[in-house]
Amino acid sequence: MEGQTLLWFALFFFRSGSGQVSYTIPEEMAKGSLVGNVAKDLGLETKRFISGKARIYTSNSDEYVRLSRERGVLLVKERIDREALCKRTTPCALHFQIILENPMEFYSVTIQITDINDNAPTFEGQKIEFKISESAVSGSKFVLERAVDLDVGTNDLQKYDLNPSDHFALKLHNSADGNKNVEMVLQKPLDREKQEQINLVLTAVDGGEPQMSGTMQIVITVLDVNDNAPVFTQKTYKATVTENSPKGTVVATVTASDADEGSNSKITYSITNTLDDVRKIFIVNRENGEISLIGNINFEESQNFQINLRASDDGGLTDSCKLSVDVQDVNDNKPEISIMSKTNVISEDAKLNTVVTMIHVEDKDTGENGKVNCFILEKIEFSLKSSSNNFYSLVTDSELDRERASEYNITVSCSDEGVPSLSSSVTLTLQISDVNDNAPVFERSSYEAYIVENNTPGLSIFTVKATDADWNQNARVSYILEDSSVNGVPVSSYVSVSADSGVIHAVRSFDYEQIKDFRFHVKAQDGGSPPLSSNVSVKILIQDQNDNPPQVLYPVQTGGSVVAEMVPRSAEVGYLVTKVVAVDVDSGQNAWLSYKLQKATDRALFEVGLQNGEIRTIRQVTDKDAVKQRLTVIVEDNGQPSRSATVIVNVAVADSFPEVLSEFTDSTHDKEYNDNLTFYLVLALAVVSFLFITCLVVIISVKIYRWRQSRILYHSSLPVIPYYPPRYSDTLGTGTLQHVYNYEVCRTTDSRKSDCKFGRAASQNVLVMDPSSTGTMQRMQGEKSILDEPDSPLEVSFLDSFTHICIFSFFIASQLHFCFYTSKEPKTHFKTSQKLV
Repeated sequence: MEGQTLLWFALFFFRSGSGQVSYTIPEEMAKGSLVGNVAKDLGLETKRFISGKARIYTSNSDEYVRLSRERGVLLVKERIDREALCKRTTPCALHFQIILENPMEFYSVTIQITDINDNAPTFEGQKIEFKISESAVSGSKFVLERAVDLDVGTNDLQKYDLNPSDHFALKLHNSADGNKNVEMVLQKPLDREKQEQINLVLTAVDGGEPQMSGTMQIVITVLDVNDNAPVFTQKTYKATVTENSPKGTVVATVTASDADEGSNSKITYSITNTLDDVRKIFIVNRENGEISLIGNINFEESQNFQINLRASDDGGLTDSCKLSVDVQDVNDNKPEISIMSKTNVISEDAKLNTVVTMIHVEDKDTGENGKVNCFILEKIEFSLKSSSNNFYSLVTDSELDRERASEYNITVSCSDEGVPSLSSSVTLTLQISDVNDNAPVFERSSYEAYIVENNTPGLSIFTVKATDADWNQNARVSYILEDSSVNGVPVSSYVSVSADSGVIHAVRSFDYEQIKDFRFHVKAQDGGSPPLSSNVSVKILIQDQNDNPPQVLYPVQTGGSVVAEMVPRSAEVGYLVTKVVAVDVDSGQNAWLSYKLQKATDRALFEVGLQNGEIRTIRQVTDKDAVKQRLTVIVEDNGQPSRSATVIVNVAVADSFPEVLSEFTDSTHDKEYNDNLTFYLVLALAVVSFLFITCLVVIISVKIYRWRQSRILYHSSLPVIPYYPPRYSDTLGTGTLQHVYNYEVCRTTDSRKSDCKFGRAASQNVLVMDPSSTGTMQRMQGEKSILDEPDSPLEVSFLDSFTHICIFSFFIASQLHFCFYTSKEPKTHFKTSQKLV
């Protein structure tokens, strides 16, 4: 409201006779501000503006003002910026027309825009720089940039101010275009050493209300001239350095300054001492003035150094100073330890307080730095005792045990009382000699070892190990087999032990079936004097090996006769024919037996129990089944590898004995048995024939030899060679099964000494049939008569001996022929599975 009141006071209008209205308003009026009551000023009613549809007609001014028909007034539509609208043109005005219709009228309106001080003077740049030599003369001029103010009239730029104005002053010049140019004039000479850079502020001020201004920074860099010599900060410097400081240690730093700049201010430092050794011990850094060590400093040799220093700039100007260096003494000498006497080896049974080593300690320092204390770092069986000033003795203060510690590395440390303290140490190596005070100890309290039977004699079974905590000869262990017996036999016949290694060897091959385990003792004895020993018990367990095949106990396999089991044709399924019984002398799983049917005349008729060996029928026996059934049963153990035995079971399927007899008498031994027997008989016959021919050749050769040499051969007695033919049985031609006799025939080379024995009656459950036995006996008697001859004397010639050998070979050949033919005669035994016949 206050702004509007001022506006009405400032508003001036007039009504032209030609229908024109003029208004004067300031720029930057707020949007919606009242420009003027145009209806009133034109003498028109407000209704006329509404009915005439009053409007403003202009090409550009409608964006700044607008007409309110209801009120009949002009209002500010947009902010008016005089500088943007007219720039520096004065006066600045808006021209437009107001058009009415019904009837059509138009009126001209002029709005003059007055300037307000809304723009401060501004410089094009915010900063301007000058480089002026400090040798510049007074009155030198420097042109400055002028400021610009967009306002006009009194609001325009009016003056310039320069602050501070110690060295420079402003001077204004009016140019032909009406603008004012400004210059900066040097009033007083510059000194770079006092002020290297001068910062000035140029201010441009206008004449508006309120007054506004703009600034620009003026930076003046003063260029140097070499007009100043270097100057040390002190004339005398002091420093302290400890003795034995390492090379490169910085002792002190001297500083000189030069008020100039650039190359004029570059300072170089140097040492000017000439008559002493300062240059051999100290060096100065030419760039920064650091004085450091290049030699060794010893307080005992020099306690103070005076160093003369010089600072020079590039212009040749110089300054000098002195550095006083005091050498500070330090505790730099360690205690020196000397071994006066020592023992390298001590027995573990040494007495307490036995002196081992004597030590002397010396420190070159004095005072507190020279006082020394010695001690042992470890807590061991030794102690250090001080006998006198700086003399120490190392003694034992507890019992020693070499087995617990065979060597001691004793560290003796000596420290002085300096600050900081220095120390030195020496390590003494002491060996503890052994005493035989420990017996050998076995790794175990008892041992058990296993060995598989049928081992090779000399096989390594096991190793006993004993250790002795002593050393060298006292720890050398020997193993001895203690005398004992196993089943009345010395244990040394079973095993032996290696004295050096403790390896136990088997002396013999073990048989699990004879001995399963045995126990003995081994003694371990050391090599000390006197020796110490200990015993340990060793148990050897024999492990079974599958080295025995199963043995068939039933049915018994006879040498030549056929044993048969009878099964009636009325037998039902599961009928027990017989049972194969076998044993295995092994143990464990090696003795687990299983029975399998390997071959059978009719596999569909019989089966064998896997575990019990029972032979049973698995179907009904029929009339079509063959009377003679041959079963081959294999008995296997469970060993690895498995061993087995076979048994042949002959089964007669018949209801009556004559049927069985006719079947088995028509057949001879099975083909497999006859083939094997025939092979061996032919082989034996060939060998005997070869022997007979050889004897004939030898006899002829000897005869010729005797005829030529007429020499007498030595006589020798004839050996008696027994012969045991197979057994034969006969039924005595009775045709019954009640009597059975066994015959044994024994013959020698002298037929008169041959025997024929009749045995007792055999078991009644066996039937033996041999129709050709009579003829066999007749042939035997014939052969006996052929061989009958007088007895030979006790001593015969060599020729007679070969003659006897020849005759004996012929006899053997005849007997083999006899056995060959008789082996083909059938001998059959029959048994029933339920009762004996």
